[in-house]
Formats: sequence, C-alpha cells, structure tokens
Amino acid sequence: MITGGVIIVYGVHAKRVEHFGAIVTYGVNDMVLDTWGTVDRWIAHVPVVSYGPSGIGFVNFGTVDTFHAEAEIMTHGLGARGFNQYDSTVRSARFKSIETFGDGSIGIQVSKPVGTITVDEDVTTHGSIGNTLVKGANVMLPAEAFSVKPGGVVEKLGVGGSLVTHGAKVTTYAVEGGKVLAIDIRGKVLANGEGSDAVRVADKGSTPLTHVRARARAGKALREADGEITDRTGFTVV
Repeated sequence: MITGGVIIVYGVHAKRVEHFGAIVTYGVNDMVLDTWGTVDRWIAHVPVVSYGPSGIGFVNFGTVDTFHAEAEIMTHGLGARGFNQYDSTVRSARFKSIETFGDGSIGIQVSKPVGTITVDEDVTTHGSIGNTLVKGANVMLPAEAFSVKPGGVVEKLGVGGSLVTHGAKVTTYAVEGGKVLAIDIRGKVLANGEGSDAVRVADKGSTPLTHVRARARAGKALREADGEITDRTGFTVV
C-alpha cells in the first residue's frame, strides 16, 4: 500500500499540474508527487519534502512531457529517494536541487528511457546502504546521487552544480546496465564517505565522462566493471 501528496492515477490526462503551496508527506511509502497517468506540464513552485521511510519526492510510472521543480526536493527517511523513473517516460525533467538524508536514499534513479534531466544546483545524499521499497519488495540499496539501472537510458544529464555523496560504501555517479548518451556536469562528482567511489560504470552500462571532474576521498575516482565509457575527453581526477 502506498499513499501520496499528489497522485495522478491511471487513465487521467492532465494538461497542467501546478503547485503553489507546501507539499509535505510523513508516512511510510508516502510519495510526495506520483504519476501513473499522463501529464503535459507539471510545475512545483514550492519545496517538495518527504519525512517518511521509502517515500519519494517525485516518482513516475506514467508519461510526463515536462516536469519542473523550481524549489528543492528533500527527503529525510530511510530509503526515501528524490526522483525515480520507474516506468514509461518523461521528456524533460528539471530540478533546482535534490538532497536526501537517509540510508538507501538515492538522489536520482532511472530504469526506463527518458529525455533530458537537468539539475540547476546539486544532487546530494548523506546516507549509506539501507533498506527501501522497490516495486513492492524491500531491498538494500546504496544512497547514490545518480543511478541508471538496466533498461534506463538518459538522453542528456545536465548538472549546474555537483553530484555529492557523504555516506560510506556508495557510488556518486553509477551507470549499471543502463546508458547515458550525453553529460554536462559543471561542478564535480564527489564521494566523501569511507570506501565510496565517485564514478562506477558496470554491467554493460555505458556513459560519456566528458569534462567530468571526479574525486573520492577514501575510494576510487573511477571504477570500471564490464562497462563502456564512450568519451573520456577532459575527464580528470581532482
């Protein structure tokens, strides 16, 4: 059973969804913004906040043309992710910033093909490995800042700030079985936790690392495990 702040259910086609007041959830499996239908344009002018375990700031099972979170997305619970693309697609998703605090709380995770993902500022996670609900099953996940799983394709990722993790034994930028076609990270990819890596490309996943600046304080800046880096131009360890 899941609950939510705003849920667009199956069969609904909303031309415009717009939020001007606070959107906050507190329960278990309590999504803040959740789509199962179709939305042409979705705008959140205010912060999107979750306090419960296994909550998600914005989760998409439906079809969204454009989504824009003008204020921050923030989650505090165990396994509470910022943005999760589970099924169908979003053509353009733009966020001011995403920050998560719980173990297992991924910043952005993509499991299906999407268009452009843009973050104006930072994606930051503070947790380590923890329990979270994924499609009805409880699993252990690391609190990665950005993750692409098998079946996920991102046409372009743009980040105006940095991708940052603070927890132990996590990866900041992880492409495992999925694909990123283009990347533009203006800041850095930083792994600050013990045994944490900045970049991991694995399990037949592929991504460019064009002009990426990566640093891991107590891990590896780049870990490759049967993945493909399509462009290393300007990649540096800082």
